[in-house]
Amino acid sequence: MAEAQEMPRWERKARIILALLGLVLSVYALHVELSRERDPDYRAMCDLGESVSCSKVFTSRWGRGFGLVQLFVAKDSLLNQPNSVLGIAFYTLQMGLGLSLSKKAALALVLSSWVSVAGSIYLASILAFVLGDFCMVCVSTYIVNFALLYTNLKRRKAIEGLKEKTG
Repeated sequence: MAEAQEMPRWERKARIILALLGLVLSVYALHVELSRERDPDYRAMCDLGESVSCSKVFTSRWGRGFGLVQLFVAKDSLLNQPNSVLGIAFYTLQMGLGLSLSKKAALALVLSSWVSVAGSIYLASILAFVLGDFCMVCVSTYIVNFALLYTNLKRRKAIEGLKEKTG
């Protein structure tokens, strides 16, 4: 237990808050997408105008499998999941692995965060340059992903330091 005392004190709270926020955003995104699929006239709270519409983004080609999976499998394939489902899995992983102080868990957290940041940059460029839209939910998840990367890098550095001190 002495190891846990040397971890950055803010890290555990930050991870829980960020992962829960990411989960809430992802569940909301999934709700919007499914609601819009059932009812094309559905208007989400995040739909503020023609160029500020999260439902437009979530139901676009890039709202599932990053717009890439459908290049390899059928559009309605089980493998072509909404990005929000991937987000739910990612934020759950962040919370679960965050319970471990192992070097392997710290590495997995950092690597998965780098993947999420790369995905965020890719989707942000699609949002800005292809769709010409502003999605508050999307941008909020990008911010959460960058903050989790920062948190995970600090955690990994602390764990590396702890492991060196203890043997």
